[in-house]
Amino acid sequence: MRLPPLNALRAFEAAARHCSVYKAAQELHVTPAAISHQIKALEEHLGVALFKRMPRRIALTPAGEACLPKLTAAFAQMADAVAAAQHLAHAGRLMLSVPPALASKWLIPKLAGFRDRNPDIDLRISARQTLVDRARGELDQGANLLEGGDVAIRFGDGDYPGYVVHKLFDSYALPMCSPRLLEGPNPLRTPDDLRHHTLLHYENDIAMVDVGRPNWTSWLKAAGVRGVNTRRGPTFNHVTLAMQAAADGLGVVLGIPIMAVGEFAEGSLVAPFPLSLPTGASYYLVYSRENQDEPSVAAFREWILAEARAEPWAEPPQVPSAFAAVPDLSG
Repeated sequence: MRLPPLNALRAFEAAARHCSVYKAAQELHVTPAAISHQIKALEEHLGVALFKRMPRRIALTPAGEACLPKLTAAFAQMADAVAAAQHLAHAGRLMLSVPPALASKWLIPKLAGFRDRNPDIDLRISARQTLVDRARGELDQGANLLEGGDVAIRFGDGDYPGYVVHKLFDSYALPMCSPRLLEGPNPLRTPDDLRHHTLLHYENDIAMVDVGRPNWTSWLKAAGVRGVNTRRGPTFNHVTLAMQAAADGLGVVLGIPIMAVGEFAEGSLVAPFPLSLPTGASYYLVYSRENQDEPSVAAFREWILAEARAEPWAEPPQVPSAFAAVPDLSG
């Protein structure tokens, strides 16, 4: 027996399940007219009426009632088959979307540890600046916040309805410079000494999220320093460029320490003062509820949460009593 076209069967099954041509059209993303056309073609193929047409509604005929349960089961089995094939195709592969600065300065240097623990998982990493929250009004709650990945690391306020969200660490801003600036004719020993040094600035990066942007004016006010022109000094379009300039001794940058883990370890950057300011934003691991039990997602979640907990620069340094209490200037 020659089977009817699959599209006609799908249209009938959806309309019969909903008892509505309109709802079937919504589910299958076609017009109601297209659903009606497919049902009519199916009835002509079978030589039997499947629906009773009545004002403002439809009802199944005995022939339609006989077809519906087995067709629903068949389409469910086909969906399971496709899902199984997709699972095998993606087995051992994990798509990760992450902000560029965090990827290059913190995540990638640690990935050898993940690979050693999970040699069968092939990570595919996409660095996307769109994973940095902008104004809350610009975030489309219906959008895919993973930017095409299986999991993502986002920088923002953590308000991502419909997703599984884990905080990795808060962010805070701290002055950083080359150790060479701690010596010389104007050694950088107290915050007041900043008046003798160049302040470095950056824009168009993670410090520009809507939830809070600490800056030199805020930091100097918290440190009780006056008389420093915060408008002077070179400006870079990305935080990593400003940090490189600081490491090269060009000045002092107000950066996020998690971005300078490697530089701190090798000694090219130091934090001369312990006073820090919260940015009002944090880094979050985000993934869909549908993927939370996937082995690759679970393995990455376990690994990165452990790395975040063990990161010494995830917490602000202790503030000596010589400094005023750190105010929250993020709001």
